[in-house]
Amino acid sequence: MFVQITKSARKNGKTYLCYLVREAFRTPQGPRSRTVCNITDLPPATRDLITASLKGQDLVATDQCQLEEALDYGGLAVLRDAWSRFGLDALFAGLGTSRQRGLLQAVIFSRLLFPCPKLSLAQKAQGTWLAQACGLQPGEGFDEDDIYYAMDQLNGQWVNLEKQLYARAFPQTVRLVLYDLTSVYFEGKGPEHLAQYGHSRDHRGDRPQIILAVATDPEGLPLHVAVLRGNRNDTRTLQGLLHTLRRRFGITEATFVFDGGMSSRMNLAAMDQAGLGYVTRLSAATLQALAAELGLEKQLELGDRHPLLEVTHEGKRYVIAGGPWRQQRDRERRQSRLDKAEAELKRLAARKRKKVDVQKLASQVGRALQRLKAHQYFTYRVEANGQLHWERKNDLIEQEAQQDGWYLLHTNESVEACPAQQVLGHYKGLLEVEEAFCELKSYLEVRPVHHRRPDRVVNHVRLCFLAYWLSARLGSEWRQKGVKEEVPRVLRQLQTIRLGRLQTGKHLHRTLMTQIPKPLNQQLHQLGLTRLFAAPPNL
Repeated sequence: MFVQITKSARKNGKTYLCYLVREAFRTPQGPRSRTVCNITDLPPATRDLITASLKGQDLVATDQCQLEEALDYGGLAVLRDAWSRFGLDALFAGLGTSRQRGLLQAVIFSRLLFPCPKLSLAQKAQGTWLAQACGLQPGEGFDEDDIYYAMDQLNGQWVNLEKQLYARAFPQTVRLVLYDLTSVYFEGKGPEHLAQYGHSRDHRGDRPQIILAVATDPEGLPLHVAVLRGNRNDTRTLQGLLHTLRRRFGITEATFVFDGGMSSRMNLAAMDQAGLGYVTRLSAATLQALAAELGLEKQLELGDRHPLLEVTHEGKRYVIAGGPWRQQRDRERRQSRLDKAEAELKRLAARKRKKVDVQKLASQVGRALQRLKAHQYFTYRVEANGQLHWERKNDLIEQEAQQDGWYLLHTNESVEACPAQQVLGHYKGLLEVEEAFCELKSYLEVRPVHHRRPDRVVNHVRLCFLAYWLSARLGSEWRQKGVKEEVPRVLRQLQTIRLGRLQTGKHLHRTLMTQIPKPLNQQLHQLGLTRLFAAPPNL
């Protein structure tokens, strides 16, 4: 049987629809049909139900339909695809059991989507497609001890893994290496011999820490990570890196870019001896000393505020760079320090004291100026009656103002191999690496580190490094397509695309995917990821 719709037009211009339930049957003269009933007067919704039922469709009351196991899916689908395309399945093939490899993959994915301690991974993974994306059973419990044992599989395997990561990411050898350091502090004691007190880039000198040394290419794609003792001096990290890159990756001819903290005479001499190029930034004091030794012509050029000024002094090549924005920033920063320092000096001078201690007051003034980073701008004295006097060092302030916005770069590359503009470009690439460190420590949340065994602290950092590597590879692809937004942020937006199974009564039907919002759909088209969401996977 079927529903037949017939139209009839009247002379008054109106058209009427007639809904008839018809039954087909065969006769010796051929197929025929007859009317079973007229359903024209029934409500439209009822007519639609009859039509659908006669077509063989299953009909269920709406209150018996529900979405079973709705899971956050979109970002995990992208990560799973990237994991496969970048060959990380083969890379991890020799590590532990299949479940341990899946647990390591889950930890790496979680660093990009919902960073959390290993203890909280089971809770964070609820309502997501994480287990299935990593080849684990849907009911995976992500036991903390099992994750620790899986992490232990990296012991003794990391050098080989890093070699393969380098080979996959860099078919041709790297010619420019950017190198920088950052620190990660512990809330507690941390592992013995590794967690030490030192210079904290997080301004937490009261906490033991470790130092992370990362080398990347100009695009920010990481080559190597090393975990060092928290009290390691910056200048003592560079030669170890050079040795590692030569032995592990075969990098024998390259230009290295690093900040001034690592540019000791010994390091620069070692690089010259190894035949390696370098670009580094020197201190403001070195810039002042060099400016004082320059000839009058170069000093006038420096005063004319050219964007780049190249100088060769005592056989060494320097590039002085800067701009209006840096000049304004330096001026405002110095003025802010002067204003805060004078306000503090006035406060100390106005304080009434029952007993005058000249030495104590002078010590308070000195500590206050040092805390405000303005000690070099003032001279002060305390009289026997406790009267405090101070004055600015105007000559020093004017001399410093003439160099506002400038910074000094030093390189051993020739002008033909690396012009001044390229030297500046190399150093600006290092600034982008520093931004990548911010991503590594914010989006991936290396902190807090809850491990107490040194090898597990190192392996925790290595897993964060792998997440960073995966993010950097995706970012490199996406930038070529015009998307410059941070990869973790895009992935977290895509997680709003969800999967679920439609349940009608006691029966489970097919897997469904939520409707993708128009802005996300446009972004998927731009990134070339629509194929991943053409049809939902089986749950």
